[in-house]
Amino acid sequence: MANGPSPKWDIRDCNGEVNPASGITVRSVLDSIMKNLNESDKRPVVPLGHGDPSVFPCFRTTRAAEDAIVDAVRSAKFNCYSPSVGIEPARRSVAEHLSRDLPYKLSPDDVYLTAGANHAIEVLVTALARPGANILLPRPGYPLYEARASFSQFEVRHFDLLPEKGWEVDLDSVEALANDRTVAMVVINPGNPCGNVLTLEHMKKIAETARKLGILLIADEVYDHLAFGSVPFVPMGVCGPITPVFTIGSISKRWIIPGWRLGWIVTNDPSGVLQRSGIIESLKSYLNITADPATFVQGAVTQILNNTTEDFFLKITNTLRESANICYDGLKEIPCITCPHKAEGSMSTMVKLNLSCLEDISDDMDFCVKLAKEESVVVLPGFAVGLKNWLRVTFSVEPSLLEDGLGRIKAFYSRHAKKK
Repeated sequence: MANGPSPKWDIRDCNGEVNPASGITVRSVLDSIMKNLNESDKRPVVPLGHGDPSVFPCFRTTRAAEDAIVDAVRSAKFNCYSPSVGIEPARRSVAEHLSRDLPYKLSPDDVYLTAGANHAIEVLVTALARPGANILLPRPGYPLYEARASFSQFEVRHFDLLPEKGWEVDLDSVEALANDRTVAMVVINPGNPCGNVLTLEHMKKIAETARKLGILLIADEVYDHLAFGSVPFVPMGVCGPITPVFTIGSISKRWIIPGWRLGWIVTNDPSGVLQRSGIIESLKSYLNITADPATFVQGAVTQILNNTTEDFFLKITNTLRESANICYDGLKEIPCITCPHKAEGSMSTMVKLNLSCLEDISDDMDFCVKLAKEESVVVLPGFAVGLKNWLRVTFSVEPSLLEDGLGRIKAFYSRHAKKK
């Protein structure tokens, strides 16, 4: 023992899948950047790299959600363990809620409750993984998919999103990447990190391509209905009659309560293909050995879904629209940054970093580290979401703080601009 750890429990050499996987998460990258904040800077830190606006008063959740939690706890009906798939009343409520936007009705049996959308990603990727298989992920995209796939020894292949076409899916690259070992492709709409919203016409093309290639669709709709531009949000489930769709969703973003950890996996599969293929059995098997969302939150979800007024949703989308406009206009004034597409949904946008304009910045991570150190502004480097020398800028903060942060980025540019 005095000479070091016993070989029986020293896992440093055999845990190779875990460490690389955890190294490509948004959380790990932001943690690295925030270590460089200057503690002597008395200005407030401007968090433009996060995805949690709940700390800001303008993004406070609805009173209906708070009351629902209180009622669920005080009822004493939800102190028990949950079934692995979720309690039936909550599943029924989610099915009814999502069916409002679909041309067919979902049943409670189509809904599997999870401890947030990140847990849904873990469950679904693990249930689908098998030796030699591959999954198609968008670039840029949400890196947890890659982390979970890496952990499950699931080969990842990246298809491109096209900035010049409003971040549409490059369907030619999808067809070039897919083979007989491709299980599924992931589509995130509204887009994280890009802030785009897919048209119904493009979604149908994606579904037709998936059917042609014989692959499943995983529709990440965590930001569902947070659309504030010219394109309305339409769920990928409308394409369920074309090809089977797994929808991942949650109450985290639309209700601004990510810490409550309630999400879902929903099967949009009117033809029953997923049941016949054994995928549903695999999904349920994994749910039997993983964590459940807190039962009292499940008990509250019916009231949360049914009692939230449209006024609340309108307030949130109006606030996001205002912030997206401030973000776009402010970024245009920074010569080293190019924003190819104004955000129309979700809470972030992707911008290209022009290093040729900067004197002593080597790449996107170097930019973000020095920005944090000098200006107390935290932005996510693009490599974390698959695009090196880009940046993901989150605009879901108080408008006045966002304006302050953009001003600091402009000052940072002026200080590091290449001399002519």
